[in-house]
Amino acid sequence: MNQDTIAAIATAPGRGGIGIIRISGPAAEGILSEIFRPAGRKGGVFESHRLVYGKILDGGEVLDECMAVLMRAPSSYTREDVAEIQVHGGTQVLQRVLALCLRKGARLAEAGEFTRRAFLNGRIDLSRAEAVMGLIEARGEQERRAAVRQMAGGTADFVRAAADDLYKLQAGLAACIDYPEEISDEEGAGELRAGLERLVRKLRDAVDERSSRLIHDGMHVTLFGIPNAGKSSLLNGLIGQDKAIVTEIPGTTRDTVEGEIRVGGIRVFLTDTAGLRKTEDPIERIGVEKSERALKNADIAMLVLDGSREISDEETEWLRGMQDSGAVVINKSDLPQVITEETVRAIRPGIRCMTVSALDSDSLQQIREFFREKAEVSDSIAVTQPRHLDAVRRAVASLEDAMRTLDLLTPDMAATDLQAAQNALSEITGDRADEKLLDAVFSGFCVGK
Repeated sequence: MNQDTIAAIATAPGRGGIGIIRISGPAAEGILSEIFRPAGRKGGVFESHRLVYGKILDGGEVLDECMAVLMRAPSSYTREDVAEIQVHGGTQVLQRVLALCLRKGARLAEAGEFTRRAFLNGRIDLSRAEAVMGLIEARGEQERRAAVRQMAGGTADFVRAAADDLYKLQAGLAACIDYPEEISDEEGAGELRAGLERLVRKLRDAVDERSSRLIHDGMHVTLFGIPNAGKSSLLNGLIGQDKAIVTEIPGTTRDTVEGEIRVGGIRVFLTDTAGLRKTEDPIERIGVEKSERALKNADIAMLVLDGSREISDEETEWLRGMQDSGAVVINKSDLPQVITEETVRAIRPGIRCMTVSALDSDSLQQIREFFREKAEVSDSIAVTQPRHLDAVRRAVASLEDAMRTLDLLTPDMAATDLQAAQNALSEITGDRADEKLLDAVFSGFCVGK
């Protein structure tokens, strides 16, 4: 496949100032020479990595005025000859130029094929290849920063260091297996268990499931409480738009309503739930059931109280059962207060409590700060990508199996488990990757990247 020359539109669909057609492969320079005429000269040899002004020609027809650049191997994204043509970003001109490239001998690139070639040609490892798409698809600042760290080699460097530690342990074990008369089990594998324990700690310390979930999936906050406590007004105030219907009639919210904000580079998904109460209304009852499911799946459950009236027995029961990760919002501070933060803490000591008015944007800042605290993630986390987390978990499980084998059997019986751990780590960088794994990784890429 690498003997083919591929081409694709590398910019997003739709109108824009510039659109880019990318060509990679052995025929890239030949195709560019056939269809691009530099201004002021009829042809000649392209200077690598120099952007040139000219025209795209289809026979005698001028398709567009444009800029073009040739990047000769190996100093290109794919380590092949790569040509890029920058035309005006209209759909019609891009499609005409791409069709011209295909007629001149290129084939249409598959999703992620340019980056796949960069990996296969040794320019980047698999974790860096995934980071490319992670950066393109980043929906929050923390997700972008995690992708940049991964592109810079943070994950690959950590994984290869861990793999090197494991290779050393495997080498000692192999020595006493292959040369039992010269090297005893004590000499070759005496430090094996201690080394495995250190490696397991190292891998576990690098994995933060919570931070990974926050970076890639965002933080989910569910507002709950009795009807008419002001949950919908609070949601509208936090997201800055009237998304939830607000009335004085209890039970207006019959379904969960969602909004999104960004705090500390993390996406925060807010869910306004139907008021939790017993009801004979079948539609409202469905809403209450959905609210209960949203609460179960939330990172933060936030109880909203109407501060202008007495706390109910039901609200008191909810307060006592809340997790430490939750919070209480006493709403309607613009009205005379009956419930205070002292009231709440007398029932549930230590719970985070905030007094606000959903109608006063400034008072909601303390809730945003609370979200910011909860959304903090470390820049030093080495492993955050979901596929990498799975591989590290499997590596740790195999190392633990090896330690159990050492306790029960002879050291040589642990060799299979150690190799399984090494294989799992190698999947992250692509040092060990079959076509099925590569297909799974690159299938999520866009065409042209």
